[in-house]
Amino acid sequence: MKLSVSPPPYDGAPAVVLIAGLGGGGSYWLPQLARLEQEYQVVCYDQRGTGNNPDTLPEGYSMAEMAQELAQALAHEGLSRYCVVGHALGALIGLQLALDYPEAVTALVCVNGWLSLNAHTRRCFQIRERLLHAGGAQAWVEAQPLFLYPADWMAARAPRMEAEESLALAHFQGKHNLLRRLTALKQANFSRHAARIRCPVHIICSADDLLVPSVCSSELQAALPGSQKVVMRQGGHACNVTEPDTFNTLLLNGLASLLHSPEPAL
Repeated sequence: MKLSVSPPPYDGAPAVVLIAGLGGGGSYWLPQLARLEQEYQVVCYDQRGTGNNPDTLPEGYSMAEMAQELAQALAHEGLSRYCVVGHALGALIGLQLALDYPEAVTALVCVNGWLSLNAHTRRCFQIRERLLHAGGAQAWVEAQPLFLYPADWMAARAPRMEAEESLALAHFQGKHNLLRRLTALKQANFSRHAARIRCPVHIICSADDLLVPSVCSSELQAALPGSQKVVMRQGGHACNVTEPDTFNTLLLNGLASLLHSPEPAL
């Protein structure tokens, strides 16, 4: 699997791996790259079956496979220790990495993530799946911004929304892959395993997230001993895109805190 790895800004700079959500594209993190690359060696990637890593995903594709693929690709790049920043599905991959590769994950930032799928989130995905089956990629792509962005933010950016739709259609991962990745997301449940995560964890969520209610982050914090949580007042599900200045400050402060935390005793 191909990764995009920035040069370290100085010798010994910590590596930070950015994992996007269901869209799977590394470009999701564009609003964060310039800030992060000043202090960290940054890794981005398109998830298997998306973008620059095209493939046909197998039946039964799982969160464990997503984590394993990434861990193997990072090892191939010579990266044996890294902090993970994941958004939504990316946060779940981060949790799986922390469980399966505890010696590699030094810290974890979960953005609008969850322990197990909330009933509201499940309902949202059921509706989106119906749209996909009835209207294909066009319907999925047209509906997607409604779950990602606040209404007033979208209304003020109509040309951008049109351009994003065209780009998303041109790079659509395919119905087959999307459904297999979505099934893995819906089946993931960390409720019984989260307490085994030993790396420090920072949680960021948005109070007005339409897709993943902020209570999900509260549940995640309660299940992760010693974790920190901050709540953005606004920004929607894609708060790192809609409120990048606020988000970047919270992320950089969180990373600094995590990476200077003493490692817990095993």
